[in-house]
Amino acid sequence: MIELKTEREIALMRRAGQVVAGLLEHLCGLARPGVTTKALDEAARLYIRSQEALPAFLGYRGYPAAICVSVNEEVVHGIPGERRIKDGDLVSIDAGAVVEGYYADAATTIGVGTLTPLAQRLQDATRQALADGIGQAVVGRRLSDISHAVQQRVEREGFGVVRDFVGHGIGRAMHEEPAIPNFGPPNAGPRLRPGMVLAIEPMVTAGRHEVEVLADGWTAVTKDRSLAAHFEHTVAIMETGTDILTRRRGDA
Repeated sequence: MIELKTEREIALMRRAGQVVAGLLEHLCGLARPGVTTKALDEAARLYIRSQEALPAFLGYRGYPAAICVSVNEEVVHGIPGERRIKDGDLVSIDAGAVVEGYYADAATTIGVGTLTPLAQRLQDATRQALADGIGQAVVGRRLSDISHAVQQRVEREGFGVVRDFVGHGIGRAMHEEPAIPNFGPPNAGPRLRPGMVLAIEPMVTAGRHEVEVLADGWTAVTKDRSLAAHFEHTVAIMETGTDILTRRRGDA
């Protein structure tokens, strides 16, 4: 069952979303060659605490960190550690925050230093796939219109759409109904209504779409070890349009 949010609930989620947006902006400024992924996690904990919010990921189903940092072939759920970021890395940072019991969730992929042309195209295509999906998140469309828009963009650019992980509803819990695949036909699934809040998150590979989870039980990597990228926003569907609750400064 998809839970519709009240204006008050969406306002609280917007506050959480702005914590996440500010956090991602802060971390993007820190991610440079030589910095460990663990250092980014430590900075994230300090930042979230400074905003009088709680880290949504820390302890979630046993997850041991406040953010996920996934590098190059790592698709999602990379556990921060002693890995040092290098010039040319694609670094995906996924973060969530809780304000007064309400969640927001977002992710971005940044290029550190000079990217290869392939890595740059992958980053650009994934960012645009998110924008295309959000463009379908309006009253009256169907849920699969979001999925179809993402898949169309990704495959048009010659990349693979991850099937094993999907977007989701969000609110008083990190993951709520509905699941939002990044692939599928248009005009299927529930009709989008005011008050729905969705975490839309394309996960895209430069090669095949298959992934596998490493021995740590969390880190998902491309099976063929091709590069991956991940972008995500939490969005509220309103009568007046789509409200991106995790929009960062400079976002279109």
